[in-house]
Amino acid sequence: MAEQAIDEKRLFIPGLASVYEALSPYAEVLVRFTIGALMMPHGYGKLFGPVANGLATRVFTPWGLPAPLTVAYALGVLEFVGGACLALGFLTRPIAALFAIEFVVITFVVHFKNGFGFSVQGGGYEYPLLVLVLMIAFAIRGSTRCAIDRLTGKQF
Repeated sequence: MAEQAIDEKRLFIPGLASVYEALSPYAEVLVRFTIGALMMPHGYGKLFGPVANGLATRVFTPWGLPAPLTVAYALGVLEFVGGACLALGFLTRPIAALFAIEFVVITFVVHFKNGFGFSVQGGGYEYPLLVLVLMIAFAIRGSTRCAIDRLTGKQF
């Protein structure tokens, strides 16, 4: 994807063009790092706290999933280790694809029935849908700048 020059004539404050030019290549890195880092505490709670057991007994067992505790710990690994990988731009496409699968379930199975707004009781699908779309975008786009994938010279 070719980067476009900032047109000073279109800016309300033309003097900011050089700032935008310098920082715009890192906007996608900022989003990738942030969404990956935000996933990590969710995984930490599942791996090292009580969250996995509660998730297994209150959610996965009623759904009839086999080995619900194993599924909960697997999600903990994805969120903690996968979140770190995504933040660092390592295995970006496959990790983002796995997160997209997780967030399809979170969005449409868990939160959709509560309506759109995430601030409603039980949480609506607003936030999970945003994360889902971001993960789909990273699964398609892969890593750009400041990524381990770029340093290795190989991407999925």
